[in-house]
Amino acid sequence: MTIIIDGKKIADGLCEELSQKISILRRKHNIFPCLKVILVNKNPASQIYVRNKQKKAESIGINSETIVLPDNISENKLIEKINELNDDPSVNGTLVQLPLPSHIRAGKVINTVNVEKDVDGFHDENVGRLVKGERNCLVPCTPKGVLHLIKLVETDLSGKNAVVIGRSNIVGKPMLYLLLQENCTVTILHSQSKNLAEYCSKADVVVAAVGKPNFVQESWIKEGAIVIDVGINSVNMKGRTKLIGDVNFDRVKEKAKAITPVPGGVGPMTIAFLMINTVIATCLQKKVEISDFMSLIPVSTVQGTNR
Repeated sequence: MTIIIDGKKIADGLCEELSQKISILRRKHNIFPCLKVILVNKNPASQIYVRNKQKKAESIGINSETIVLPDNISENKLIEKINELNDDPSVNGTLVQLPLPSHIRAGKVINTVNVEKDVDGFHDENVGRLVKGERNCLVPCTPKGVLHLIKLVETDLSGKNAVVIGRSNIVGKPMLYLLLQENCTVTILHSQSKNLAEYCSKADVVVAAVGKPNFVQESWIKEGAIVIDVGINSVNMKGRTKLIGDVNFDRVKEKAKAITPVPGGVGPMTIAFLMINTVIATCLQKKVEISDFMSLIPVSTVQGTNR
């Protein structure tokens, strides 16, 4: 029988355990993790996502504030605000919600965030550490959550064939390196790839992050594969808006060993691992041993291997 991976339930469990760890930080070390989120757009989806982040942070004992800035703010003024947070020792995590207005260079803004406070894991230095498999880097939250889900189904991924569909800097590329650190043989597919179905049909693990509704079909999937659907696509069906993934869920679930639904699969894990990243960042800054948090974190997201 196919396992329908309940990302919300798993994320809630992680956050409940993390809340207990945060209590230890407060009680033993007098440390109060703090997350600041900067929002520079009026995109309704971004506003909802940021609101959910703040609500979750507050519920588990992380001090959180959303800083809302006007759409027409200059790049220099935004960078000034980020530098204020960089210089504030009470702030442990800084996140700039994407997308940004077109007149602001996202890359420059991301790399302005202090690398130790970069809880999104997007700073060039954190990306470089991930690629090299270095210890204690901050890893992008969504791929980190995806790996956690995969390893709940299959603890040993050594030698498995994995396919990642999508090459974004946020999901596809970091997912590639996380799976490599698990000793998978990884193929990354994208918009210019040919014979996608052929590659997918040989995969033990498929991670779909291409942003196309129902893109991955049943015929592409090997019997018994683990299928993780990162896509969130808003479509109109019979006059109603519905969220669906990149995978044709109803058909693919008949062949997969395990599969994530949309919604309720990867989405909650992204927020859970943002909370975990905030606590990791706090521990790194305050020189607190992070071993207490290892039960919450896939080993390869903290210490990689180049074997």
